[in-house]
Amino acid sequence: MSLRHASLIGFLVLLAGPLHAADALQAEKLAGKDGAPMILVPAGPFPMGVPAGDRDGGRDEYPRHQVDLDAFYIDKHEVTNGHYRQFVKATGHRIPQHPKNPARTLWKGDQVSEAVAERPVVNVDWHDAAAYCAWAGKRLPTEAEWEKAAKGTEDRRFPWGNVEPTAKHLNFNQQWIGEKTLMPVGSYEAGKSPYGAYDMAGNVWEWVADWYDPAYYEKSPAKNPPGPVTGTDKVLRSSGWAVETPLVRIFTRVKSDPLIRNESTGFRCAMDAAK
Repeated sequence: MSLRHASLIGFLVLLAGPLHAADALQAEKLAGKDGAPMILVPAGPFPMGVPAGDRDGGRDEYPRHQVDLDAFYIDKHEVTNGHYRQFVKATGHRIPQHPKNPARTLWKGDQVSEAVAERPVVNVDWHDAAAYCAWAGKRLPTEAEWEKAAKGTEDRRFPWGNVEPTAKHLNFNQQWIGEKTLMPVGSYEAGKSPYGAYDMAGNVWEWVADWYDPAYYEKSPAKNPPGPVTGTDKVLRSSGWAVETPLVRIFTRVKSDPLIRNESTGFRCAMDAAK
């Protein structure tokens, strides 16, 4: 064990009081290979889809149904440019570039400026996101895992509750102005989810593991739904910096070609919890 690792464990013990060394090691492990902190979402049921009584939303967000998930971990923040650069440097994976408009590429070659490092990576397609998660020893969250991490076990419209979104809750309703269009991850304390996940609304749309099927909720298994076996489009959850209030809702589902790269889509990773 390195001196840095030993110091971290000592700090955790001091901070948490009677925390066992094994617990501290587990907490450190949960940072993942990329060093990004993760949060635990406990096992159990939650309501998925549009709450009873709500009148908005598309057909693909109905019916509201109970889903039971095993415990899992999910990244506390959207994957940043700084963390993604570690992946590119280690693997030689392509850099995140806008395929049509160089002005919307935030990297300078394979370099990431200090101003961009803590902002979410964009211009990544589904395969880029899946490759990063695999490199980090993680995976993309299922759509059900993503929604539970965002809402907890109660019906709520937004990660923070039912109060209409404001500039204190999330980064939304913006026009592109370059790197400052995106906010550093974790900027919105008032907008975090019940489990402590940040930016589950706003900043960037997020790839999840599932293929898209508009009727999936009508036939989804009640336990650990994995999503459709095959499909043409993948699912995006959350909402991006350009989104207006009606689409900020937790249960908004968007289909997207898995090869699409743009300046409003990123991701976060998940990981199974030890049983």
